[in-house]
Amino acid sequence: MNVLEVKDLTVGYGTNILSKNINFQVKEGEIFVILGGSGCGKSSLLKNLFGLYQPITGEILIDGVDITKASGEELQEIMTHFGVMYQQGALFGSMSLIDNIKLMMQEYCTLDDDAISLIARCKLDLVGLLPYESFMPSEISGGMQKRAAIARAMALDPKILFLDEPSAGLDPVTSAELDQTIIDLSRNLGITFVIVTHELASIEAIADHIIMLDKESQSIIARGDPRQLKVESRDPRVRKFFNREMGMSL
Repeated sequence: MNVLEVKDLTVGYGTNILSKNINFQVKEGEIFVILGGSGCGKSSLLKNLFGLYQPITGEILIDGVDITKASGEELQEIMTHFGVMYQQGALFGSMSLIDNIKLMMQEYCTLDDDAISLIARCKLDLVGLLPYESFMPSEISGGMQKRAAIARAMALDPKILFLDEPSAGLDPVTSAELDQTIIDLSRNLGITFVIVTHELASIEAIADHIIMLDKESQSIIARGDPRQLKVESRDPRVRKFFNREMGMSL
C-alpha cells in the first residue's frame, strides 16, 4: 500500500527549476531515501513533500489526499499523518526534552496532561532517551538531539516521518546508532521514513528504496535498491556517486 505518491512534480522557486517530472511512490513501512549531488534540489523536494514549500506543478498525495490543494481542516488533518525532523533537530532550547514532545500533543490533542506526559515518555523511551527526559537540549550530545527530534516528530503517531540529513554533523559511531534507531522504528512500529541524505554508509545501511536526483538533467536518474545500483548501474553519474569517484560533488 502506498502512503505517499508524487505525480509530475516540478520543484523550484519562481522561474528557477530544480527538479521536474518527478514521479514516485512510497510504500507503507518503507525506508525511502532521496539522494543526489549538491544543488540537485533534494532538500527542496523534501520540503515540498511535507508542505513547507509549494511545488510549481504536480501532485503530492498523502493517504490519497493532495496536500498541494488541501486547505483548512482537511490540511490540518492530513498534517497529523506525518512528522518532520529538520537537519539541526530544531528542538526548543528553553524546554526540556519531554516538554518539547508534549508541546506537539498539547497543540493537537484533547488528552489531559497526565496522559500526554505518559505518551511523551513512551516516545523518548523508543529512541533510548527516557533517562534524559528532564534534560535541556544544550545538555545532551548532537546525536541525542537528533533522536529527541525524531521522538518529537513521532508525538502524534504519524504514518510517515520526513528526515532532513539526519546524520549531518555526527561521527561515524553516532551516525550508525541513529541508523539503527531508524531501522528499529521502521521494522518494529511500521513507520514509513522519507529521508534526504548523502551519507553513503547510512544509505546502504537503511534504505529499502532510493531515488537519485541529478542537477544537470533536473530529474530522477536512478531508482531502486542502492546496493544493487552501486554495482549494476550503467549510468556513470550513479557509479561516481556510490563509489565516491571524482566528478560528483556530494
